[in-house]
Amino acid sequence: MGVFDKLKNAAQAMTGGAAKVSIAYPQQAVLPGEGMSVQITVMSSGGEMKSQGVFVDLVAQEHVTANESATCPRCLNKFTMPVREAKKTFDQSFPVAPAFVLSSGESRTFAVMLQVPSGAQPTYAGPQSHHEWKIRGRVQSFGNDPDSGFQALRVGAK
Repeated sequence: MGVFDKLKNAAQAMTGGAAKVSIAYPQQAVLPGEGMSVQITVMSSGGEMKSQGVFVDLVAQEHVTANESATCPRCLNKFTMPVREAKKTFDQSFPVAPAFVLSSGESRTFAVMLQVPSGAQPTYAGPQSHHEWKIRGRVQSFGNDPDSGFQALRVGAK
């Protein structure tokens, strides 16, 4: 392996480009307390990649948008200010696979059954607020972890 190959592999590790990660999960609404099948595929996009494990990240967040009336203390002009707030209602990483080494050009697929916690707030959208769930597959490794990017997950009400 030459100097440029080593530099290229180090750059890929630092930017998360050492592997391509994809995730497959149910497209219909998932109910709290019930299992869902999730599949993560990891494919090396360069040289050998040393992983510290595969994880599924599940995040829920509530967003509220409203207007608040205000008055300028100096000139007493009245105006409305937009208010935007966001709060995480759930954030957890689920381990899927232990540490492994992925050879150049190699691909591996991992399957796991996950459960949205019972009592979880469902996905909804209202005129001034919405609650969203997101899921992603991630390979923990040196540098920036390669991941699938967060994707929308619909959680229904029980």
